[in-house]
Amino acid sequence: MGAVGVDEDAKRVGTRVPVRVGLGSINATVRDDATPVQAYLNNLRIVTEVLDKAGIPYFCRPTKSTGSSVVVTIEHQDQAIQLLQRRMHKIGYAIVVQQPRKHSNLTMGLNLPTTQTNIRVFEAITSPSRTWVLGEPWSCDVEFWREGANDQLIGAAPDSRASMMPVEEPDVEVPAWQLSHHVPRTDDAPRFRSRAPFARNGLDRVAFPIDAVFTWVDGSDPEWQARKQAAMGAHSDELHRMAANNSRYASRDELRYALRSIVCNTPWIRRIFVVTDDQAPPWLDLKSDSVTIVRHRDIFGDVGKLPTFNSHAIESRLHHIPDLAEHFIYLNDDMFIGRPLTPAKFFHTNGMARYFPSPAAMDPRPAILADMPVTAAGKNNRRIIEDRFGFTITQKMRHTPYPLLRSVMEEIERELPDEVLGTAAHQFRSPKDLSIPSSLAHYWAYLTHRAVPGTVSHMYADVAHVDTPARLSMMLAQRKVDIFCLNDTDSDDPDGTQATMMAEFLPMYFPFRAPFELPDDEIARHSHISATELLRSATEPADAAALALPPLPNQRDTTALTS
Repeated sequence: MGAVGVDEDAKRVGTRVPVRVGLGSINATVRDDATPVQAYLNNLRIVTEVLDKAGIPYFCRPTKSTGSSVVVTIEHQDQAIQLLQRRMHKIGYAIVVQQPRKHSNLTMGLNLPTTQTNIRVFEAITSPSRTWVLGEPWSCDVEFWREGANDQLIGAAPDSRASMMPVEEPDVEVPAWQLSHHVPRTDDAPRFRSRAPFARNGLDRVAFPIDAVFTWVDGSDPEWQARKQAAMGAHSDELHRMAANNSRYASRDELRYALRSIVCNTPWIRRIFVVTDDQAPPWLDLKSDSVTIVRHRDIFGDVGKLPTFNSHAIESRLHHIPDLAEHFIYLNDDMFIGRPLTPAKFFHTNGMARYFPSPAAMDPRPAILADMPVTAAGKNNRRIIEDRFGFTITQKMRHTPYPLLRSVMEEIERELPDEVLGTAAHQFRSPKDLSIPSSLAHYWAYLTHRAVPGTVSHMYADVAHVDTPARLSMMLAQRKVDIFCLNDTDSDDPDGTQATMMAEFLPMYFPFRAPFELPDDEIARHSHISATELLRSATEPADAAALALPPLPNQRDTTALTS
């Protein structure tokens, strides 16, 4: 699965190297921290700067794809193509494309040509490992529109919002997020020349903030292990075998790549919250504004029992995260966004959430002590829904990110205080738990008209399964799934095979560094320190001065922790 034949010179940032794409290859510029949105903006800027310099009139129009579109009138076609091909001669591609013209209801019967000439402009970007190319899907298409009847410019787009435009419609500047659903909605977003009809929010645009919440634990942390062992001693007679197995707490650096998947493929996420038991990963810059560590004590307050090793209990308190948006997506650290998605994959523009039911049927029998904890929690959810709404849950939920409404979880706690607080009080998974954000909240929201079923392209893999390496290789080559999950259900990985597989695959699928990752030398120093010590040194500065870190190889001085 590892990258083959990548020499050291080809890994240098700024180098232009050949990269295989499909059955062919293209030349791409090496970057170590690129994102699809950066590629989108880079290609759009290249086009608009060339047109601005030449004084060629244009306007940008919104698209539903991952690429951008710029409109130029037909009389400037030859000049624009010549200038753009000259500009891209050494840095990328400017390809003339003939496409069938698609007519909207507004353009039918206007006797237009059957084909539309575009020029597709992009600089391909790749990672040092050359395992991902940000290329043609993020290109900028220059469309050449014609003047038709009634002083209308007529284009090729089937979208009625973007197929006709009055010739004299004035230009306006719009933020990039008005042109693409993939661009983050921020006050400092770059602005581009467009037209007034495109400066308005359409009914297809999600206009509210959305946060992401991860739960994470580093089970190799000695201090955490001591806390767990002490708690297990008090509950040893009542624990199901699957309530405290090691695989439930194993960390193979999945969180780092799960967060990279957010940056690359759902960059419109406002903030990322990582909920932990007083731990921090060694690669995270704790000063980052975009990622916030939330300690269990911050959301449990004086309820429940800490420390807790029960994911159901932790999940029951997520809506208590300070400053959490009303709309948020809950993810485990083994869930990854596989390709660029828009907010509408998770929420409707009217605020309703989507949820993703599994085709797998639930066990129809009542909950019993022998049930796996996750099965018992699902059955408890079913009982709640039956008692409350008179409907029966028959399907499980897919193990995918969970779009949620904070107000729904608050309502469930308000209406079911005994069950919710009882779940929070169980230090390990219990047959009496509810699984709130992964199941109950979705059915509750659906039956109170705040959520509807959605669809998602999804790949689930048990890391211990014999066919998982082949499935990961195919997924890496195709990159066609919305979501994938690499789940460790019950395996100890004695020979390290699974850890090696993950250590190879994840950096290949998500090779670009995120802005909140520390430099490699700092990560190397932090890797010698437990996750508990890392967070403690950041939150209790008095301890930081006393914390001595081992020197890196070839370094003489011991370096103090910075975070």
